[in-house]
Amino acid sequence: QVQLVESGGGLVQPGGSLRLSCAASGSIFSINVMGWYRQAPGKQRELVAAITSNGNVNVADSVKGRFTISRDNAKNTVYLQMNSLKPEDAAVYYCNLRSGWGDYWGQGTQVTVSS
Repeated sequence: QVQLVESGGGLVQPGGSLRLSCAASGSIFSINVMGWYRQAPGKQRELVAAITSNGNVNVADSVKGRFTISRDNAKNTVYLQMNSLKPEDAAVYYCNLRSGWGDYWGQGTQVTVSS
């Protein structure tokens, strides 16, 4: 089993920055994809960004140039640096780890963008 613990959400003003972290523990297959999804009220969960264990990155068009995903394989941790935040970025952000052993989700962390 894999556990994902997210941190770093909170309230930020438009134009501000936040950094999300997600630490994975448990039985983690070395070849995997870690990513961030978000879900706003009344909307479907959507991919924000993902990164493979060898560093290939996929970023949603809506956040390109503003959000950066990175990971530390030694720590089994993925980060999401969010800059120039907009009100439409407000959502619950979920960490995800996907491998041949399964698909795992964190509990989510709230990001609120408001003045």
